[in-house]
Amino acid sequence: MNIREEVKNKLKEAMFKKDVNLISTLRLIIASIKDKDIIAKGKGNDSGINDTEIISLLQTMIKQRKSSIEIYLEGKRDDLAKKEENEIEIIFKFLPKQLSNKEIYSIIENVIKSCEVSSMKDIGKVIKILRDQYSGKIDFGIASEIIKSKLTDNN
Repeated sequence: MNIREEVKNKLKEAMFKKDVNLISTLRLIIASIKDKDIIAKGKGNDSGINDTEIISLLQTMIKQRKSSIEIYLEGKRDDLAKKEENEIEIIFKFLPKQLSNKEIYSIIENVIKSCEVSSMKDIGKVIKILRDQYSGKIDFGIASEIIKSKLTDNN
């Protein structure tokens, strides 16, 4: 089952259970997917976005919520921060299993060795390989920090 179908099925279950928080978050996800579908169809892709693009969309939604949490906490709005945290938990359930920092570190070491990358100017090569092979499974913020530290350690 693809992510789109999984979200729709979870929405049906949530409506049956009358879980208001889950329903609203799932509707946000579906609306975001539909927005991206409209853009894709405008560019000639009649089937809309695929699972890889949906994963990217979900990751963006999580990033947006994390930045909102920071703003809400600064404004002492713990209630709104908690709502955003709940939405993040729900969105995370539709992402592939995330790799641990240790796994990410090991993968990056292997990619750097296999590509014979030695300087910061080659960071793009490493990130491209990671995106191609591990999209949706790696937090690229963490990966970027690890890559930078590995490449600056090499010099």
